[in-house]
Amino acid sequence: MISGKTESGLRYAVKRSGSSVGYCALSIRCGTRDEAGFHSGIAHFVEHTIFKGTERRSASVINGYLDKLGGELNAFTTKEEIVFHATVLKEDLPKASALLFELATCPTFPEHEINTEKGVVVDEIHSYKDTPSEDIYDRFEELLFEGHPLSRPILGTAASVKKISHDELIRFVMEKFRPEKMAFTVVADIDERKMERDVLKLDGKFFGRTADDTPGNVPEQVSDSYVPVPGKRFEKTLNKRNHQANCVIGGFAPSLYQERERLATVLLCNILGGPASNSILNNVLREKNGWVYGVECGYTQFADTGMVAISLGCDKSNLDKCINAVEKEIRKLQEAPLTERRLKAAKKQLMGQLAISGDNGETQCLSMGKSLLAYGKISGDSKTKELIEGITAEDVREMAQVIFAPEKLSRLIYI
Repeated sequence: MISGKTESGLRYAVKRSGSSVGYCALSIRCGTRDEAGFHSGIAHFVEHTIFKGTERRSASVINGYLDKLGGELNAFTTKEEIVFHATVLKEDLPKASALLFELATCPTFPEHEINTEKGVVVDEIHSYKDTPSEDIYDRFEELLFEGHPLSRPILGTAASVKKISHDELIRFVMEKFRPEKMAFTVVADIDERKMERDVLKLDGKFFGRTADDTPGNVPEQVSDSYVPVPGKRFEKTLNKRNHQANCVIGGFAPSLYQERERLATVLLCNILGGPASNSILNNVLREKNGWVYGVECGYTQFADTGMVAISLGCDKSNLDKCINAVEKEIRKLQEAPLTERRLKAAKKQLMGQLAISGDNGETQCLSMGKSLLAYGKISGDSKTKELIEGITAEDVREMAQVIFAPEKLSRLIYI
């Protein structure tokens, strides 16, 4: 793998794979938390409307440009990132790469396209409201981070989206889409040095030397949106008149930069409610008692904090039993460390999941971009394995005690 930083400040990484399919992504360190001074939801709305035209191409040309090659063009927005990515045959990577740079540097946001897309996004917002399991998670996040930029909903509100203007979109891109806040990544069966030269040419064409200074090894993390998290605990029950009861239990967790605590939390959440059928909560709530269709313990990492959330949906008559069972299993993890045998099995399972997930070219490409934005570098698989192997049973118990301490735990219920 080759990685580096251009004169404009853009970070990049090119990795050779054994596939004829190529993946490229342009990741931008700018998300929902960076919307101060703009209408809520603008980051996500930019992601939608940036495909609607550039100084060189119309929306119809953009939509069909990679499709006719059998490729795909996509994007997503998080609290901290906007990512544009493409999947094409490896020989079409130069075209896909140039298109991503073009989209990010010279969008035009035609008025008629903006109005049309507002209807699409407002419909998306309403569809979330009709899905309690998704709506409750977003609402929990808003309550947990209340008063902090991380509390802002990614989609915005119907009212705020309707107020977004053409000039505001242009201003957002001009202010936020700077090369020193970007990472370009490629995974394909290609000549890495040649692809690197292509990236440098694209950087020169679209950015030139626009960085005010040269960033250090770790990207600058200080901005108006990185402010102390209030940390307010809450317990709320809202009557949604749903057939099913939904519940989220959780609280604050380590940030991206608390390396040891972060990995111990990843392992803890995987043991408690990870995607595997042998997770503790799946075993107790679904397999043993049949109270839920699904239950999970998710961990979201941000630059300055994190969030762990256990989410489940069940028949209203089973809600109290589910909550009591969750609390009981948490107490077990807090009171006694895992046995050496159980810890070893949990580590092997986690590393297997990471290896299988990382074998996907698109996953690799997106993960590389996130690493470059967060750390300014990409750690190898061996480093991650070494860190996971170093986690002790006491580390896991300590994180269970800290994250799930009763005085820190929040709860939101929809009935």
